Amino acid sequence: MTQPPLRPRKTAMLVAQRIVADIHERGNTVGERLPPERVMLDEYAVGRGTLRESLRFLELQGVISLRPGPGGGPVVEQPDASSLATALTLLLQFENAPFRTIAEARTGLEPMMAQLAAERIDDESLGQLKLSVDTMYDQLDDQHVFLAENKRFHDIIAHGSGNAMFGYLVDALLGILDGSAIGIDYPKVRRTAVHKAHLRIYEAIATRDPQASSTAMAHHIEEYVKYAERKFPDILAAPITWTHLT
Repeated sequence: MTQPPLRPRKTAMLVAQRIVADIHERGNTVGERLPPERVMLDEYAVGRGTLRESLRFLELQGVISLRPGPGGGPVVEQPDASSLATALTLLLQFENAPFRTIAEARTGLEPMMAQLAAERIDDESLGQLKLSVDTMYDQLDDQHVFLAENKRFHDIIAHGSGNAMFGYLVDALLGILDGSAIGIDYPKVRRTAVHKAHLRIYEAIATRDPQASSTAMAHHIEEYVKYAERKFPDILAAPITWTHLT
């Protein structure tokens, strides 16, 4: 069977890739300005429209910001997981995937993250993990603090795993499956149970026990899914849409 011809990559995308490569080659850091437009036009030998399309794409990906006015122009930024969350949300929306998809992904991924964190997390991050557990306990009556600390706890473990992909994945997954955005509520009794689970996970990681950390995290996520299935089955069955993204 004849294969369809490969689509050539757009010039704007190729230029965007060259700009990123040059950022790394020059060693530009966050907050540094890139060369002005007139220099980039000559350097990349493209028209103004193509260059601006490239820069706009990089801005949407969080690689740069475009500051207006004299002395403005493209400035290097640190990308975060928001672009990944948007891309995943759109892919899942067009697959008509339900929110349960995210819960199931966490069930598979987060125990491995906890296992790796027990082996690799540094003392500073371990201290931040303990602070998150303590802050959640001290302010259990405040659901906004609870949600913030719940996300921070899982973020610290993901990044503490030493695997950069896990860090961005958890950021993205929690950005999609955020209880405050889709309607999952956490009464005081549930918040208390989550705190106890976080404390068990922290203690396992602090003792550098990979198996206990994995087991504690697996139990925690399984309990979350059971709670959501029991109390909010319609929400988990609802299709993921971009409008829910926080």
